Amino acid sequence: MGGFPWEVLLAVLGVVVPIFAALYEFVVVGRKRLGYRVQMDTTATDEVHSQYADALQELRQADGRSLVDPSFVLLRVENNGATNIDTSDYAVLDDDKVGVRVRFPGRRVAGMVVTELSDAFLRHSFGPESGLSVRDGVIELPKVPLNRSAHYKVLAVLERLPEEPVPPDGEFRAPEVVGGIKGGVGNGGVQETRSQTGTPRQAVALVGFLVLVVLGQFAVSLGREGQGAPLDCAEGRLTLVGSTAFSPVLEEASAAYAGTCPGAAFTLRTRGSTEGLRALESAGREAEGKPPAMLAFSDGAKGEGYPALLPRPIAFSLFTLVVNEDAGVRDLSPEQIRRLYAGEVGSWSEFGGADVPVRLVGRYSDSGTRRTFEQQVLEGRREPGDTSDDCREPAPGAPRGVIRCARGSTGEVLDAVARTPGALGYSEAGAAEEHEGVLLVRIDGHAATLENADHGAYPFWETEYAYTYGEPAADSPAASFLRYLTNEVGRDVIRAHGHRPCAELRNPVLCRPT
Repeated sequence: MGGFPWEVLLAVLGVVVPIFAALYEFVVVGRKRLGYRVQMDTTATDEVHSQYADALQELRQADGRSLVDPSFVLLRVENNGATNIDTSDYAVLDDDKVGVRVRFPGRRVAGMVVTELSDAFLRHSFGPESGLSVRDGVIELPKVPLNRSAHYKVLAVLERLPEEPVPPDGEFRAPEVVGGIKGGVGNGGVQETRSQTGTPRQAVALVGFLVLVVLGQFAVSLGREGQGAPLDCAEGRLTLVGSTAFSPVLEEASAAYAGTCPGAAFTLRTRGSTEGLRALESAGREAEGKPPAMLAFSDGAKGEGYPALLPRPIAFSLFTLVVNEDAGVRDLSPEQIRRLYAGEVGSWSEFGGADVPVRLVGRYSDSGTRRTFEQQVLEGRREPGDTSDDCREPAPGAPRGVIRCARGSTGEVLDAVARTPGALGYSEAGAAEEHEGVLLVRIDGHAATLENADHGAYPFWETEYAYTYGEPAADSPAASFLRYLTNEVGRDVIRAHGHRPCAELRNPVLCRPT
């Protein structure tokens, strides 16, 4: 029973029971119901003598005879069901004008009037030929059509029958109301109702039930916390290698996964896309074909040479050119970018910027970001080799010309551009936006936004791939973490760092598999 979905059962009960109660009350119990309520039944004798009794002490019959132990009864007849009541709904013969009869045991009716109507049009139901009368001490009420919640009241003056003994407690027996409704509740009889001054017992019971459901769900959730990790968690250590541009996503996502799954642990070695692919290939060979507990992330497709590695598109990643604030430029055309990296431009003043030398900060050749830059922006041309160690002065023996240097990670590139006057580099867009001292460069007037890339206006982007060595087992840490990156929590982390989950693109084919 440990795997029984108690939360689901409690949630279903919390919804079904109130619905069933409502249907039972308003459809079954209250579908058609005629009720009555005795709102007053009191004698006219005074328990405490009052000098203001006046006419109450002089109640008499039409022939002048005083009433014997007179009493007053106020009776309310009402439609307290869910549907209207028509004259044809009364359970009497069609030619019988009387729908309800009221008898008072031990008393005789001395007089009767209809005192209150919920709707003025009910007045026509009590005309001379309506059936309203007093016969043999019984009040006869006509077949009155009543809409939902409609009512009328009858006030009767009664006296005690001579053969009836005086009630020892001063209270007469309750009235007997006889009548019926076709298709009504139970046997269709007229039901006695009572005025409600407090919270109905049914409502109290329903609220109590819902409180128990909530407490039950709380208890189950506490029990689940002590049972370990959720269903999709996998235990063990997983190594993440590859892209430095995607490293911030992997750091946050792995920490969140480990917080949810206590049995999981992660090792991050993000030193470049190509190095990550090599590390995964090597680990797979050492494991003799068994998928190792490792994932490699790459900016773009793996290329040739890794036949055992299987790709999975994870995100649409944006990259951007970044320039030192002293350069005085914010926008470059594709042709100007290619001229800069071909070494044809020595000063930013040639493009309308400041009179400072151009210095280029790139990545090593195993970088996925560099490969993306060469393919998407330089149109397949490779960057020349670096000529400087400090990005300011040429290294000994290096050829003269534009200063070029290379760095091993996205963060190192951004740091070098920020502190080097006239420096130009490239990096993942989300990291660049958060780095001080650099400016993001538009390409042909288009900013590095997902919308521009999705519509084909911005060229510097790439699909972020996760690679496995062969097909990992479904319950392995690698497979579980890949699923985590594509569920709601993982997608939130990806978006927070400036990337876009592939499934959310206007043109999902941009996240192309290989």
